[in-house]
Amino acid sequence: MQKQIQQIMSQIEQVIKGKNDIIEKVLAAIIAQGHILLEDIPGVGKTTLALTISKTMSLDYHRVQFTPDVLPSDLLGFNMFNSETRQFEYREGSVFCNIFLADEINRTSPKTQSALLEVMEEGRVTVDGVTRALPKPFVVIATQNPFGSSGTQKLPESQLDRFMVRLSMGYPDHENAVNILKGNVGDVLSELTGFVTLEDVRNMQETAKNIFVHNSVYDYIVRLTENTRNENYFTFGLSPRASLSLLKMSRAVAYMEGSDYVLPEHVLHVFHEVAVHRLTLSAKAKAKGYTVDTALDEIAAATQLPKA
Repeated sequence: MQKQIQQIMSQIEQVIKGKNDIIEKVLAAIIAQGHILLEDIPGVGKTTLALTISKTMSLDYHRVQFTPDVLPSDLLGFNMFNSETRQFEYREGSVFCNIFLADEINRTSPKTQSALLEVMEEGRVTVDGVTRALPKPFVVIATQNPFGSSGTQKLPESQLDRFMVRLSMGYPDHENAVNILKGNVGDVLSELTGFVTLEDVRNMQETAKNIFVHNSVYDYIVRLTENTRNENYFTFGLSPRASLSLLKMSRAVAYMEGSDYVLPEHVLHVFHEVAVHRLTLSAKAKAKGYTVDTALDEIAAATQLPKA
């Protein structure tokens, strides 16, 4: 399976240049059965990354551009009256897929954003009292422009907490920017085919879920999250859901590296991505000039590693 992971990454890197770390963590989140928030300015490849991953991994893909007029029924589906049968028939919404790309999610209304809460947490849709399961795997990849951009509004904390990780693509370096100009992304994308099957992806997820975790590593994850509950840094610390996300991501990273067990290094490798969108700096931290990342660096450095 690890050879397959490397081949998947190699295919994706043909389209997404110079972003190996981002590709690795997006794949880890999919294997960990989590949802992904990509925050960045327009035009750096967020949507292209989602499409490339779906094609490479044979995952059914739907995209919705989240404009202010998008309604919850566009996502969840609705019942329509059939005049011939004299009955209401259900029409599936856009979320019935394996990878759902919520493009510019912070440009739509809070009501539509909130429609995704049950979808993201339970993997199911409830319309008019009837609950329907979504396909497995199901992953939401949401993109958002930085808050303050024209027409944006902040996602509620309850929704942010349902994203396993938040990642930022960033600008390409000079060499890769030149390579992007030389290449033809459209042609490469059109030629991509599924390198693994849907069943392969499910097997990856199941195997990663059972990677061994020693009690000392469980304790380490809890101590890391407890240490964020410090008013010198943040107004509120990480939730138990965040601890679970950190555990799942650590297992996925260990699996992708071919390890049979989780190391503290795996936990630290994804600590920032799991934590950064869930935390707000306290007044004390702002006054001292902290950013969320620098505060997390201090917490990671101050948290004692498990003894060998």
